[in-house]
Amino acid sequence: MFKYSSLALLFVLVYFLPSCKQENLGEPKNEVTFKVIQDQILTPSCAISGCHQSATDGSFQQHKLILSEGNSYQNLINKVPVNIAAVKANMLLVKPNDAEKSFLFHKINCDSYIHKSNENFGNQMPLGGNILTKGQVELVKRWINTGALKDDRSLSLAVLSDNAPCQSDIDPLAPPVNGFQLKIDKFDIPSNFEREIFIRKVTPNTSTVYVNKIELKGRSNSHHFIVYGFNNPSFIPAENKIRELRNLDGSLNLTTFAEMQNHYFIGGGSDVNATVTLPEGAAIKIAPNTPVDLNAHYFNKTKLTLQGENYVNFHTVPASSVKNEVKMLDLNNTSINLPPNQRKTITKNFTFQEKTHILLLTSHNHKLGEKFVIKIFGGPRNGEVLYENTDWEHPLTKLFSNPIILNPGEGLTSEVTYMNTTNRTITAGFTSEDEMNIIFGYYY
Repeated sequence: MFKYSSLALLFVLVYFLPSCKQENLGEPKNEVTFKVIQDQILTPSCAISGCHQSATDGSFQQHKLILSEGNSYQNLINKVPVNIAAVKANMLLVKPNDAEKSFLFHKINCDSYIHKSNENFGNQMPLGGNILTKGQVELVKRWINTGALKDDRSLSLAVLSDNAPCQSDIDPLAPPVNGFQLKIDKFDIPSNFEREIFIRKVTPNTSTVYVNKIELKGRSNSHHFIVYGFNNPSFIPAENKIRELRNLDGSLNLTTFAEMQNHYFIGGGSDVNATVTLPEGAAIKIAPNTPVDLNAHYFNKTKLTLQGENYVNFHTVPASSVKNEVKMLDLNNTSINLPPNQRKTITKNFTFQEKTHILLLTSHNHKLGEKFVIKIFGGPRNGEVLYENTDWEHPLTKLFSNPIILNPGEGLTSEVTYMNTTNRTITAGFTSEDEMNIIFGYYY
């Protein structure tokens, strides 16, 4: 009996254990890399309502890119980006075997040169949402460089163990040769919070100067950076002290809000990495040691503490070259009421009391704005379209080499179409979850 059992055991060991050994020690198959990218990166961080989920997203006209499951692969591979700067750089959204020429990689990579450029490549993505880890960004890079195949299983996912957030410093903006620079030093943006700060500075010029170029630079996750002057210089806050628009509990800081009513627009906007140059002969007059308010707005929807930082350069020209002293437009429509899950167009007319020469127009709205149109109001050119923009993140800045001349009683119409993809009514407000409708510009 014992002998038979021993033989039977030997039979099992000889015939069955080799196959078990191969099963246990064989290399396991890797997961499909693009499925991991879709499940762990695109779906939770990009293909969300209001961003890249569907053609009904409020921002769709800006990027025309849907990244939801079942759509993303064909929308990425060898496709030309909407972003003009990326097209000029000969990038595709995803160029197989070449991550350096793939716009997707640069948009998510915190160390990419495009986030340190003054070209309009736009902010690092996801915008204000989940900061990707360095491991996730590296996986996308390796996937692209190995051919960006839909069913590829060759890549190890061990790189995802690098959970460090993909954040980096920005290179300082060099001060102008002629002019001066102002700066907001690094400051923290708490987790799951929108921080909007004001800090009063004084321009360093000791005599009157004329500015014909304003250059901006800021960090990712920024909503806007604006430079304001004060209408009443006797009612200004303390210098070099950070003032909050919102308290940590989200409530409005009423003192800061009251101080905002004393502002007039000087420069800046939604795109914190932009340059505006006025036509030759036109410039903004800056009196000696002018008090100004630097206003930075960042939003942070992560569990991490992020940082803000902003620069502004004022480039000056000789007074003898200035023919027209420029003033600033700031036309704000706060009558916004957007029903849930509906598209709505809101218009408002603004009239001028004196003859006005429009030199430059730009716009400001938030992510639900699909299209911002500015038209002439009144007179023989009533209804003529002067400006159209579909990109809230870095809106068009339109210069008019021949000024738009408007007579007294004529003006401008703002016509903004919104698509409210949320389940709540949206009104005018200061956070990125509210909406705005502002015409900025320059005239004389």
